[in-house]
Amino acid sequence: MRVLLALLVLGFAQPAFADATRDRLVVSTAWLAKHLADPDLVILQVGDKVAYDGGHIPGARLVNLADIAAPPSGPDPLILELPEPEALRAKLAALGASDRSRIVVYPTRDIQSATRVVFTLDVAGLGARTSLLEGGLGAWKAEGRAISTEVPAVTPGKLAAFRFKPLVVDAAFVKAHANAPGYAIVDARAPEFYSGAKSGGSPAKPHKAGHIAGARSVPFAAVTTPDLKLAPADEIAAKFKAAGVKKGDTVVAYCHVGQQASATLFAARTLGLDVRLYDGSFEDWSRRDGAVETAK
Repeated sequence: MRVLLALLVLGFAQPAFADATRDRLVVSTAWLAKHLADPDLVILQVGDKVAYDGGHIPGARLVNLADIAAPPSGPDPLILELPEPEALRAKLAALGASDRSRIVVYPTRDIQSATRVVFTLDVAGLGARTSLLEGGLGAWKAEGRAISTEVPAVTPGKLAAFRFKPLVVDAAFVKAHANAPGYAIVDARAPEFYSGAKSGGSPAKPHKAGHIAGARSVPFAAVTTPDLKLAPADEIAAKFKAAGVKKGDTVVAYCHVGQQASATLFAARTLGLDVRLYDGSFEDWSRRDGAVETAK
């Protein structure tokens, strides 16, 4: 019933479509437990070494966002930019990923770190074989499932050269599509940043107050839950509808640096919407003196 309501809210004609899409993008702890021994399964725990050493899902390999981001360059680099294709291919191959792998990503503390990894894998062309574990490590532990402190031996995988999918856009694209039919520029930050009540960035380098002119608000926390799960399908659909997103729109999301937006985009994908990420996000927009609005 919830899925049916979600589809009615956004106007999708076939309930099974969104249901199947979400089922492909998200797996349960029960599914993972059943498939732990699959030879092509690659499990990635997103977080730090302390949490990983304290106990992880058996067979999981540790990855953090720095592993899959471009190394900082220049005097004032942007944070969390996508790496070069070959650098990403080498890192994922070292983690055991191959062209045959079924990849499950799970968070330890925040869902947006895991969805950023999922987004990066999708850009690399591995999205059809990558899923997010519902509830992450917390759900796994809460169910009393096995935990390991053993670092698995990893055989490097064989991955064909990557040709990145065009899922990342820049400031010029955002400016050109801010009011274009078929596109929705979406701010994934908390409402107080969208309104301009608070400013992001650092004390030394604060971001502008407000949001990109023409952007709508779909905070990542409104489409996920504190226990590291996606919100119910009807709630996700309602949030996008309230923001003016329509069936067939391409959602172009941004946040502070491109991490929180990945969670909003992941939620959009479960509704069958096409997505793009403004990777430089509001950090880049502020530096470029892009037009902003406050309140709403």
